[in-house]
Amino acid sequence: MKIYDDKHIKNVVFVGAHNTGKTTLAETMLFEAGLINRRGSIETKNTVSDFHEIEHEKGNSVFATPLHTEWRNYKINIIDTPGLDDFIGEIISSIHVADTVVTVLNGQHGVEVGTEIIWGYINKYHKPTIFVINQIDHPAFNFEESFKSLYGLVGQNAIKMQYPLVIDGLQCIIDLLKMKMYQFSAHGGKPKKLEIPEDQKELAEKLHNELVEKAAENDEELMELFFEKGSLTEDEMRKGIKAGMLNHDLFPVFCMSALNDMGSGRLMGFIDNVAPAATDLKLTQNLAGKEKLATKEENPTVLFVFKTVHQPNLGQITFFKVINGEIKVNDRVWNSRNGESEVLNQLFIMDGKNRNPVNKLNFGDIGATLKLKYTETNDVLATTDRKLEINTIQYPEPRIRKAVFAVNTKDEEKLNEALKKIHSQDPTVAVSFADESHELILKCQGELHLAIIDWILKNNYGVEARFEKPKIAFRETIQRASAANYRHKKQSGGSGQFAQVHMKIEPWYEGIPEPEGISIRGKEEVDLPWGGKLVFYNCIVGGAIDLRYLTSIMKGVLEVMEEGPLTGSYIRDVRVMALDGKMHSVDSNDISFKIAGAHAFKEAFLNANPKLLEPTMELTVKVPDEMVGNVMTELQTRRSIIQGIESSDTYQVLKCIAPEAELFGFSTDLRSLTQGRASFKMAFSSYQPVPINVQKELVNT
Repeated sequence: MKIYDDKHIKNVVFVGAHNTGKTTLAETMLFEAGLINRRGSIETKNTVSDFHEIEHEKGNSVFATPLHTEWRNYKINIIDTPGLDDFIGEIISSIHVADTVVTVLNGQHGVEVGTEIIWGYINKYHKPTIFVINQIDHPAFNFEESFKSLYGLVGQNAIKMQYPLVIDGLQCIIDLLKMKMYQFSAHGGKPKKLEIPEDQKELAEKLHNELVEKAAENDEELMELFFEKGSLTEDEMRKGIKAGMLNHDLFPVFCMSALNDMGSGRLMGFIDNVAPAATDLKLTQNLAGKEKLATKEENPTVLFVFKTVHQPNLGQITFFKVINGEIKVNDRVWNSRNGESEVLNQLFIMDGKNRNPVNKLNFGDIGATLKLKYTETNDVLATTDRKLEINTIQYPEPRIRKAVFAVNTKDEEKLNEALKKIHSQDPTVAVSFADESHELILKCQGELHLAIIDWILKNNYGVEARFEKPKIAFRETIQRASAANYRHKKQSGGSGQFAQVHMKIEPWYEGIPEPEGISIRGKEEVDLPWGGKLVFYNCIVGGAIDLRYLTSIMKGVLEVMEEGPLTGSYIRDVRVMALDGKMHSVDSNDISFKIAGAHAFKEAFLNANPKLLEPTMELTVKVPDEMVGNVMTELQTRRSIIQGIESSDTYQVLKCIAPEAELFGFSTDLRSLTQGRASFKMAFSSYQPVPINVQKELVNT
């Protein structure tokens, strides 16, 4: 396979809402370049990109798939991504390593919810972007409405490179850069290159001049030339368009039919000649000392791992981008995260499931290797053991959480191993064990994402799993002071057990004054692992209890605090005063005082107006203006307290505090209420008292 230098490698990612034609466009570009003999389709389940069994079953992309095409002495690496935001991790990681983003719109609908969500990430990463309005030959296609919706998304920086029209029943495209008309047969393919018809010249000239002005704005030299000549050459326009794309100030808009191969060659030509390459982008990588890592031969080869795939019969496939130098087969590299070394025994260019072996890859290229032992997504590999830092992929927080169990308890270990591999392949999946509830917690992006995980567990790893609502980590505390006196006595021949403990307990809070009216001989503060405090006072006078038994009393108290009397939840924020007691010279021992301390504390706790606390979350919900009322109603039904509303363009940002127990299913309901246009983030806020009616229900359960 031909090896390309860095100036002739272009990395593009296809993004867009569901059913916009990204996979079909990738297939058409491979066919147009002659890399495949016939085009596959989603319906016949034989595209290069969507090759996974689950993608065939679901009829849509689930994974981001790297592939490549070659056009006029350029190599174009393509990453075809899913259109549903449940798989946002696949989309973000692909955007991260692409040099140019190709955003595909369905010409029947224009900008959709999925487009808006993805645009947020493109804008955040400031990536050069091309827009493609697809399906020009569909009866319901509307170019002007689609462009208008695009204008509403990105503003006046969207600029037409082409516009479609039909002449004598044949689909045509007017190209405003080349000022030519491309006429296609009913079956698409290679077009006729014609002069622009007389009745279109005025409009084409007007749009061409707008394009010239937009190109000139991005380069001072071009602006001077424009003022001097009143126009720019095609090459000068290319230079200005490229500068605008790099500055994220110009977004070229193309039109095409991916299904019937109309306009794909022109798009590939633009990617070759104008779209930025890796050498054009600003270097984001740097050393630990913030020294810039220039692309010079004496600097190390650096690879960034953006994707990991676990295939049952093949093992781990690691996808990377060469961000400095070149990599050859059998090169040794060091992992900057863990210091481990790896040897790249094989290098591949991946086209869907097909592996094309190569001997080396140059700067800017995208490739893959097999069976690395110590490497995961977001790792940096380099031919130096110096620790390198680069901007890594920042994945969004999960939106739903479930407790997951193996249906067959014998498969629990197998389930754990499978979930580790799923997390390795998709970092937007998080897996943890909740010590308090003894549950394995799975977090992911949505119900569809969960269904895919379930499918993978069943079909790839042979594990049947069930998913349930996770238990909420409540806390217990008290609201007033209480005292208890407990005597533990046990006699069963020989040495018995005896201990008597008299204690007082009170609520504790930060800044509380010391107890009054008692003699304090000692004090111990315990920062509890589950949050809050236990403050334990020794108030024993006259040697009623030996000091050595106070530790045992406190152990008994802590034992009860680990499983509170109300719901078995952890107890927090209590101070305990050991006031008095009795001991026996023979029968008293540590275990006796531990038991007496535990019983005394439990009795005092139940008489101190115990209160259940629940975890609350800081919830930020971004909602389109017209949908705020419905979302606020939904939040209020979930016992949320709205703390503020801020405006953000055509959205409202609601900030509120909501009980975690009420947020189960919120992601799914919010998506349904807003047609997927709203988004939210949440983080732990604090523990707050549960309403009395809710507490009664929980205690009686």
